[in-house]
Amino acid sequence: MYYEQTKEYIGKVIEIIGKSTLTEDEKKWVVDESVTNFKEHVNPGFLEYRKSVTEGGQFAAIEWKDAGDNEFEDVMGRKFIDCLGGYGIYNVGHSNKKVIETVKAQMDKQPLHSQELLDPLRGMLAKILAEVTPGDLKYTFFVNSGTEAVEAGIKLARGYQSQFGKHTIIATTKAFHGKSLGSLSCTGKAVFRKPFMPLVSGVKHVAFGDIDMMEKTMEACELTGEPVAAVIIEPIQGEGGVIIPPHGYLQQLRELCDRYDALLIFDEVQTGMGRTGQLFACMHEGVVPDILCLAKGFGGGVMPAGATIASEKVFSCLFENPFLHTTTFGGNPIACAAAIATFSELLTKNLPQRALERGSYLLEKLQRVTEKYPELVTTVRGRGLLIAVEFVDDEIGYRCATKLFNLGVLVAGTLINAKTIRIEPPLTISEELCDVVVDRFEQSLNDIK
Repeated sequence: MYYEQTKEYIGKVIEIIGKSTLTEDEKKWVVDESVTNFKEHVNPGFLEYRKSVTEGGQFAAIEWKDAGDNEFEDVMGRKFIDCLGGYGIYNVGHSNKKVIETVKAQMDKQPLHSQELLDPLRGMLAKILAEVTPGDLKYTFFVNSGTEAVEAGIKLARGYQSQFGKHTIIATTKAFHGKSLGSLSCTGKAVFRKPFMPLVSGVKHVAFGDIDMMEKTMEACELTGEPVAAVIIEPIQGEGGVIIPPHGYLQQLRELCDRYDALLIFDEVQTGMGRTGQLFACMHEGVVPDILCLAKGFGGGVMPAGATIASEKVFSCLFENPFLHTTTFGGNPIACAAAIATFSELLTKNLPQRALERGSYLLEKLQRVTEKYPELVTTVRGRGLLIAVEFVDDEIGYRCATKLFNLGVLVAGTLINAKTIRIEPPLTISEELCDVVVDRFEQSLNDIK
């Protein structure tokens, strides 16, 4: 019969999804299927990459379900404290009740829309963003991911600046802005760029945090007939290892952009949504960008969602023809419902302030511990609940992350090495769980020593 084997397999998978508890045989089946399917049909490289989730050479830790705001369980029932937060998506906690209830209510009504009529939630969410973002940011283009948010930001900048003959974009070294061709052109890591050269033209890189180099580069571009359309930067480099620029750097960037009539784009895909102790990291210095890119925590850890917000002046380049840049799923009803509920949680529970307090508490405790192990750790830094521990080399960082995982704490290195591990738990984490994390971190360092 037609696809009988496939239909039988699909039926078993759907049955497994519908079960709240699994038998031991079902658990084993899920583990075996997961390893085999990644090897044969997803990417075998991931099995090597996920070294911290192996036991005795077997890839036995298969993520299965959430277990409260700050923890999750694998398919075998082992519980882990999440200090990675899905690389920053779980700002309002795992399976946030309000977000899920709001999404379910919208799904019961209408999951997606025809795209021909006006969809109300998109307009309502855009209004909320205009009210909570700094300065004169007013109009929003909705997307599904951080990469798409950056793509929209780059296109907006060039679309607006094309009338002035400007196209050059300046980004920074070690930056991470995504991996689609446009956003990858701004990403500052050779390992991701080299296989796909040549990338989008007209993009230059300068050292992050070096305002003198930025000024000289902008001046050189002006003198050589390649005036700068925009500067794109993360207020704090996340994938780069939680690199915090010198105080005043963002203000100086704003002044430089104003002087050269360039636009300033802040990529707050990871630093936004309360992560650093303010709703948006640029608020720490009171700097207003022309374009702001959001994603990750924007969907409340429930839906993939993102946004690119711009001033009316910049966004007006899309007024005459709003179809110059479009997306099928960006701003869909359930994604908008998730984002609206996420802002409700962030604001009513004052989670940015909680991130500031918990972050200071956790940072201080981690620094006290690492002072005892100068031969292993070089520094601990961070802002809010975006924290990094930098080790003397990759091997020590990898061993520490592995030992923490075996003790039930999930952390991760950057995308290119384990010398620096990031600690970015949900903003809902309690002091008690912070203490547990610190204790297990010290145990890991002691074991390594």
